[in-house]
Amino acid sequence: MFTQSIAAQGPRKLALIASIALLGAAFSAPALAANTSADATALVMTPISIVKATDLSFGKFAVTTGGSVTVNTSGVRSGSGVVLASGSESAASFTVSGEEDASFSISLGGASTTLSSGGNSMTLTFVSDLTGANTTSGTVSTGTLTAGTQTLYVGGVLTVGASQAAAEYTGSVSAT
Repeated sequence: MFTQSIAAQGPRKLALIASIALLGAAFSAPALAANTSADATALVMTPISIVKATDLSFGKFAVTTGGSVTVNTSGVRSGSGVVLASGSESAASFTVSGEEDASFSISLGGASTTLSSGGNSMTLTFVSDLTGANTTSGTVSTGTLTAGTQTLYVGGVLTVGASQAAAEYTGSVSAT
């Protein structure tokens, strides 16, 4: 009976009723769902790097009774049991760079290393600081990159034997 009464009213009314029913169905489902989003971000930092600026040099000296040659962290040399000749002594320096105010750890690969020439050797005990302030003992192990850089200064105490052979001795200072 319902179908007959709608059909009796004409095709235009039938189309209007069908359109209203479709619109109602189309808008009722999304009204029940909620939707939002969030931003995703990432910050890639500048990696910490270290570059050698100067080498550690004990300069020239002659052995008398044996003892030591010290180069402090500002590059000033002194000796005991040796005669120091004029030369080009210097402390090593390394430039550490990275993000401003980042903390870092530093290692010299141990407390000492060996300088050698053929079968002869001398022990080098490291000293270091972050200020180049004449340090003659101890090593620094941490620092902060003020303005994104920091200089590490490395000197050392070279133990010289009483019968140390005359030669050029070499070794390396590794900072990581």
